[in-house]
Amino acid sequence: MPTIHLIPYGAATINLDVPEGVSLMQAAVSAGVAGIVGECGGSAMCATCHVYVDEAYAGLLAPMSPVEAELLECTASDREPTSRLSCQIKISGTLDGLIVRLPERQQ
Repeated sequence: MPTIHLIPYGAATINLDVPEGVSLMQAAVSAGVAGIVGECGGSAMCATCHVYVDEAYAGLLAPMSPVEAELLECTASDREPTSRLSCQIKISGTLDGLIVRLPERQQ
């Protein structure tokens, strides 16, 4: 089971063991991680699951859809080059060790 490292804004790293096929947003919300809201439940409609993916892992993710790219223009915290919606990141074995930072705010 891949281990994912979430770094909340101004807080200690949270390590999550996530089953393959589960979205990063689902795993974080299920674990009660503060900083990922996921208001739309993972439908890529709200941008409240915005994360910053560590550059070392950004190239391992599936390509960004046009919908995701558009939503990232409307995030509460600044968009960065490695910004993604965590609902669109499906965990796989190749993402073991994935590091993501959470933005200061989602809403």
